[in-house]
Amino acid sequence: MITLSTIHEAQKKDARAQRLLFDTYGKILYRLAKRYLSDPAKAEDAVAESFYILLQTIETCRFLAIPPFEMWMKRIVVNECLKVIRKDKRYDILTDSVSENYSVDDVLIEHLTAEEIFRLIEELPLGYRTVFNLYEIEGYSHVEIADMLGISSGTSKSQLSKAKGILQKKIIDLNPAYAKRKVI
Repeated sequence: MITLSTIHEAQKKDARAQRLLFDTYGKILYRLAKRYLSDPAKAEDAVAESFYILLQTIETCRFLAIPPFEMWMKRIVVNECLKVIRKDKRYDILTDSVSENYSVDDVLIEHLTAEEIFRLIEELPLGYRTVFNLYEIEGYSHVEIADMLGISSGTSKSQLSKAKGILQKKIIDLNPAYAKRKVI
């Protein structure tokens, strides 16, 4: 378990404290990276680079509680993932519209596991997935996302809407009987 004293020891370059941070948060941050980068090797690289940055800059930060420290780490990982996406120039803004929207029964959603939801998000096209993660999971605004990705806020909104449409369709495809009605 991480305590403030563990963080303070890591700030003093204590190897055991730094290792405890990695052991505690490594898998969590890898899973975060996988939400953005579907390639496991790239996700691992992003986490490794993030830990390097974290350990190089932790001594300059002041943490009074664990949650701000965790948010700081996650922000580093998200930024590293976005660097990879921009570097690979694979961030495509898709213009295909989802032709059908469906209404989903809450019962179906309740029976989906976190792993199934994660897999469905991972299957989204990169542009949709990136905006979806930044907005719905990380809590960034469309203006912030637009700035991060070099797109307009309208494009961010459009990408989010299309991502939700695709996710909705994928959920229904898991069990079409749960679709209450088709909305055109």
